Amino acid sequence: MTLPLRAILFDMDGTLLDTAPDMVGALNALRGEQHLVALPYDMVRSAVSHGAARVVKIGFPDALPDEAAALQQRYLQIYRGALSQGTRLFAGIDTVLKSLARRRLKAGIVTNKPAWLTDPLLEQLSLRARFDCVVSGDTVAERKPHPLPLLHAAQLAGVAPRECVYVGDAERDVQAAHAAGMQALVANYGYLHEGEDSAAWGGDGYLEQSLDLLSWLDASGRL
Repeated sequence: MTLPLRAILFDMDGTLLDTAPDMVGALNALRGEQHLVALPYDMVRSAVSHGAARVVKIGFPDALPDEAAALQQRYLQIYRGALSQGTRLFAGIDTVLKSLARRRLKAGIVTNKPAWLTDPLLEQLSLRARFDCVVSGDTVAERKPHPLPLLHAAQLAGVAPRECVYVGDAERDVQAAHAAGMQALVANYGYLHEGEDSAAWGGDGYLEQSLDLLSWLDASGRL
């Protein structure tokens, strides 16, 4: 039986927030410290959804494991000091969140970003109060694509997993949602690689822009 929707859960980087300007900026600041030229923004943008390790790998592809670990630690220090200089909600997300509130649908965040970055970022952008729950990459013992973070978010929001939809821009988001018993919507406006075929992920819907979520909800028959 399909239950009415009570909550929409979102990935953060590449779905709710365009964090690429600050994450790419931190990488190029680190490259500058290493006396290397800045990389083009578009070369790095698609790696942002996959976290700091992937971003640093693009910036320093030949680094040995120990060196890469030290570079990643320094990268995170730089990024932590400039979390919200260029980061903004994706176009239309403010309208989406207002619409969810009017529809009495709860909103939550499930991200692999650690809480020591997630929490100050949301506070700096004055966004925390707009979400009923926030689950970071270190909130529970597992990270996406494991379903546990999504299940924990549903519990925090006081809803059943089958009453949730999860929106994300990476294949692991679809995998985590389905493993948790939730429908999965793919944010095609997020940080996908050029030529990446998100249709192969088996999502339950595809959003070319954030406002498409409202159209999907209207057509879902679950409100």
